[in-house]
Amino acid sequence: MVKLSVRTVRYALRAPLRAAWGELHERETLRIRLEFPDGMYGEGEAAPLEPYDGVSLASVSAAIDAYAEVLRGVEPSADLLAACKAERDLPQALAAIDLALWDHASRRTQTPLAKLIHPLANDEVAVNATIGADDRAGAAEAASTAVRDGFRCVKVKVGIGDDAGRLAAVRAAVGPDVLIRVDANGAWATPEEALANLRALAPVGLELCEEPVHGVEALRAVASESPVRIAMDETHAPSSGAAELVCLKISRGGISAVLDDARKARAAGSSVYLTSTFDGPLGIAAGVHAAAGLRISRACGLATLQNFAEPTGAPEPRGGSIAVPSVPGLA
Repeated sequence: MVKLSVRTVRYALRAPLRAAWGELHERETLRIRLEFPDGMYGEGEAAPLEPYDGVSLASVSAAIDAYAEVLRGVEPSADLLAACKAERDLPQALAAIDLALWDHASRRTQTPLAKLIHPLANDEVAVNATIGADDRAGAAEAASTAVRDGFRCVKVKVGIGDDAGRLAAVRAAVGPDVLIRVDANGAWATPEEALANLRALAPVGLELCEEPVHGVEALRAVASESPVRIAMDETHAPSSGAAELVCLKISRGGISAVLDDARKARAAGSSVYLTSTFDGPLGIAAGVHAAAGLRISRACGLATLQNFAEPTGAPEPRGGSIAVPSVPGLA
């Protein structure tokens, strides 16, 4: 049998993050540990964010408790993820199981996790800095700091007021060569509203906009006319081909789900990259391994641990990139 234990881990943010879905002050995650009869273990993390994805921590905790019962009754050689999914198909909870299984496989085979995904996995992953300030001066200062730290791409939340002013301040702070991407989190209600905003913001020079509206057909309509590249995120229909880019997240089912979504998106003609929902250190490490294994060159939104008040011990960005761990295990 496989023994599952779980504990809650909380991380305070240095400063609140404001987005179209609400304001974030603290991140609460569930960390699990699977112990195997071979004496080895694997660790994983569940990181639902109810204001963002509608999934409560309580529902994920209940699912993980149910998975513990399932794992006590199956052989370790069975498809453990499938057994848990058959009990309760909740991606945010399954992500923890999936990460722990990858972590265990990497430790058992003494192979760096990214190399299990692809033998020619990248050695580093380019990342963007997330600008959380919702005022012009604060956004400009944060963007300047990011550039001094080596970031070549910054992300700004939009749909929260004074978008044009903040973006103009950020562009003035970073200069013409740094990429600026925006994240609307579906703030605009219709394709028409989204297009009007994108046309107003485009002159500042934008790399892309994540999720300007919700819904496959709405995204398709915006992408067909937008002066800015469109990335699908919350809509999560990777095989639809509705957007040029698809944003993938570890919290939606773990590494295995990300790899599957990447295959679907690429088959539909979309490019992919990874971001986080302010995951904890295991989720970020998993994102780094997955991005490296998928050989993604576009900057990924995996530098969010810098927004936590205390160090986590996870891989940190240096010069705008995160080095992929070369030892077995997630981190």
